[in-house]
Amino acid sequence: MRLEPSWLARLGAEFERPRMRALADFLRAEKQRGRTIHPPGPRIFAALDSTPFEEVKVVILGQDPYHGPGQAHGLCFSVLPGVPVPPSLANIFREIERDLGIAPADHGCLLPWARQGVLLLNAVLTVEGGRAGSHQGKGWEEFTDACIEVLGREREGLVFMLWGSHAQRKGRLIDGRRHCVLKAPHPSPLSAHRGFLGCGHFSRANAWLAGRGQTPVDWRLPPKEQLGRG
Repeated sequence: MRLEPSWLARLGAEFERPRMRALADFLRAEKQRGRTIHPPGPRIFAALDSTPFEEVKVVILGQDPYHGPGQAHGLCFSVLPGVPVPPSLANIFREIERDLGIAPADHGCLLPWARQGVLLLNAVLTVEGGRAGSHQGKGWEEFTDACIEVLGREREGLVFMLWGSHAQRKGRLIDGRRHCVLKAPHPSPLSAHRGFLGCGHFSRANAWLAGRGQTPVDWRLPPKEQLGRG
């Protein structure tokens, strides 16, 4: 499997582990059965490709990719221009507007965030079309645990946004004395009203970064016509 060089240098050994070999066998077998897997193969590691290790400032953890046709492209919560904005992402935009006064863009592509150092990582990197959660427990969780562990160990002063119990379980891997750990309910319509809306994570992340002499994230997204396909 192809991986961005700075991540490959730290995670290459993960691909030799029995769990990852079994995962690769599982994915090949699913394709041979004619199952549709999201995102497409070249985009499975798009989160790592888009945000090299040394450039990470903020980590947003999702669960697994969108399972509808044309939705998943490897960045958690993000969809390509032209794809309708899913409900959870709409609530993220709603909170950014409440928190920072930034109106939602006319699309849901979060690649501009990734290019500023926001790692948009799902806990599970693939899913069968139409079957949410279908690739959980197949080995991806251990791989993304390794991503979080190496960030927590080798980097200093990152912001981790953990939304919902699934993401918050990875909080055990993060030293809250060295990093800023922000927790809230998931932005799904089922839970956003329980505290995601009003959490202020976006302004809090920028205040943390600015306080450490780093450039805050510009959470505005350019208009759709200014985006290339991510």
